[in-house]
Amino acid sequence: MGDNDYDILVIGSGPAGQKAAIQAAKLGKRVALAEKKAVVGGVCINTGTIPSKTLREAVLHLSGYHERAIYGASYSVKRDITMSDLLYRAEIVIRNEIDVTCHQLQRNGIDLLPAAASFVDANTVRLTYNDGRGQRDVVVERIVVSVGTSATTSGDIEFDEQRILTSDQILHLKDLPKTLTVVGGGVIGCEYATIFAALGVRVTLIDMRHQLLPFIDTEITDALVYQMRQNRMTLRLGEEVAGIEAYDDERGEHVRITLKSGKQVVTEKAIYSVGRTGATNGLDLAAAGIATDDRGRIKVNEHYQTEVPHIYAVGDIIGFPALASTSMEQGRLAACHAFGVAVKSVPELFPYGIFTIPEISSVGKTEEELTEAGVPYEVGKATYREIARGQIIGDSSGLLKLVFHIETRKLLGVNVLGMGASELVHIGQAVLAFDGPIDYFVNTVFNYPTLAECYKTAALDGINRLG
Repeated sequence: MGDNDYDILVIGSGPAGQKAAIQAAKLGKRVALAEKKAVVGGVCINTGTIPSKTLREAVLHLSGYHERAIYGASYSVKRDITMSDLLYRAEIVIRNEIDVTCHQLQRNGIDLLPAAASFVDANTVRLTYNDGRGQRDVVVERIVVSVGTSATTSGDIEFDEQRILTSDQILHLKDLPKTLTVVGGGVIGCEYATIFAALGVRVTLIDMRHQLLPFIDTEITDALVYQMRQNRMTLRLGEEVAGIEAYDDERGEHVRITLKSGKQVVTEKAIYSVGRTGATNGLDLAAAGIATDDRGRIKVNEHYQTEVPHIYAVGDIIGFPALASTSMEQGRLAACHAFGVAVKSVPELFPYGIFTIPEISSVGKTEEELTEAGVPYEVGKATYREIARGQIIGDSSGLLKLVFHIETRKLLGVNVLGMGASELVHIGQAVLAFDGPIDYFVNTVFNYPTLAECYKTAALDGINRLG
């Protein structure tokens, strides 16, 4: 069957693929979405974003983490929390998200194909069905590759999914460990390290770099590191791993991690989280004339076109920032460009949401970026402990920081650490989008008591610094 059945074929049903397919369908196009897994949603719904954030929410609730500032360090909602307790909530949310996604695709008339895709040439894709229907070749004029990524592994390490795991295998854990070591201090590594530390697990975090999350404002990451250490985490920064091995002795099962500096870390379980690799195995991109880098990522232009103009790539497969939110937008934009529909997007105003404990969110420029660019700026800060809402919710470590131009007072960046950071940042994002000055926050009345008041306090602080 080689006829031109569809106007566009999307490969992969994660956030990027979903939004590309739905946008094309809204434009009245015939759309097919190929997904090789038994369920839709990709890593986001099934092993990554949704499970980890739900796990985090379950940890915060059951451990009573946020209430400890009020009721004391011994407070918890449930004693002896198990992995079953934590995963129960995740399973409910995952089921619901899969159902919602399927319903969205169905009601938009998208042909969902349960099949693995591989390129025959730049316009022909071979679909191998996973339900026993065999193979079928489809010829399409436009293709979107949104196959996502999988956790990077090492051939020297034996992953058994119980003692030594990748970040994709967390949901397979049967027991909550007393000690855990996370190798890799990227977004995923930091998130899982702080989630388990909030449960009282003794966590060690190892990373080659001397600074965590270098794309985030340094003051914010410094505050995160302080909170990590307050939760009894050990940080081994600037350290490289030489080997990881599981071993048994009379005391039980362990993992030994050897560092190149000669140090050793002995732990019950280890999570290996040193980045992501493009899930392009079996896709045969070379047959379409597309190359990948050493991490299996695809290079694209500002319209998300690959070297072959009618083939687009979106989502984690194109690299940084590799967030579900940005991937959704990339999918929408690629589908619009593919059919000549003009759309506007502002990538420099894409926010980062990092769901560590405490969470971090930022939008716009950091102090470091502005210093490098020679832009004269000042900052204004507000801490949660000086805001009534911060006291009510028991978060005394929260911080909101505004960065603004000294002469025009135009807002340039917003950085937040603390409860609700990923929601709170959107107020600043709106003001940035309209080129507003920090005076907007001074002249605005915010509900009381709310965390949003931090914006007024920070703006007044910044103006005071101007003298």
